[in-house]
Amino acid sequence: MSEENKGSRLIGGGGGQLPLSLQHRPAFDRGEYHVSACNEAATAWIDSWPSWPDSTWGLNVHGPEASGKSHLAEVWARKSGAVMLRPADLAVEKLPEFLRQSRYAVLDNVDETLPGVPAFHLYNMIVEQRGALLVLSRTPVSRMELHPADVKSRFAALPAVAISDPDDALISGIMDKLFRDRQLFVAEEVLAFLVGRMERSFSEARALVETIDAMSLAEGRRITLPLARRALDVRTKG
Repeated sequence: MSEENKGSRLIGGGGGQLPLSLQHRPAFDRGEYHVSACNEAATAWIDSWPSWPDSTWGLNVHGPEASGKSHLAEVWARKSGAVMLRPADLAVEKLPEFLRQSRYAVLDNVDETLPGVPAFHLYNMIVEQRGALLVLSRTPVSRMELHPADVKSRFAALPAVAISDPDDALISGIMDKLFRDRQLFVAEEVLAFLVGRMERSFSEARALVETIDAMSLAEGRRITLPLARRALDVRTKG
């Protein structure tokens, strides 16, 4: 589920600078996941597995884009050996092959376009194998108009836990991680400056890091307060 993002850095000095191709991968270790009031309930569920309550066949973690749902799912998948699926992967004839790999599955990015018949079969096959299904969505699946009614009733019966909007401490931790994923060092004063002035959302944190990284790359400069200020201006006016 992790993505590779390619970029380059400049090495050397003056006219002798050379582009250095780099790859950065998001770090999905549990220790890299920052816990705050907005996500502690979801984190507690993942940390408590496999000691979930009896007859709990899964969990619905819901929250905004870029809120860390996929990170928690990756942590759980590493613990459980779960297969990682998206709604587009679901087809009745493919399910036996998926579940030969594991009786645990993550179903990411679920919305009302979920193909109901294969999702219904997926749920039932997991229950038959006494496994578990981790469903990730932006809104609770219990509020979605899923079809047929059988899949709606089963998914709606899953325990649901929310990740809410982040506080300053979490935004700072997330941005620090996003920069480190890109092999970038950002001083605490720069992070504090950004957090104190940016829109409070997970998606804006990611977009701002991408903007700063692109500007740093294009200009061959370290990430400083002036560069951070200009990046904020770009995001505000853009």
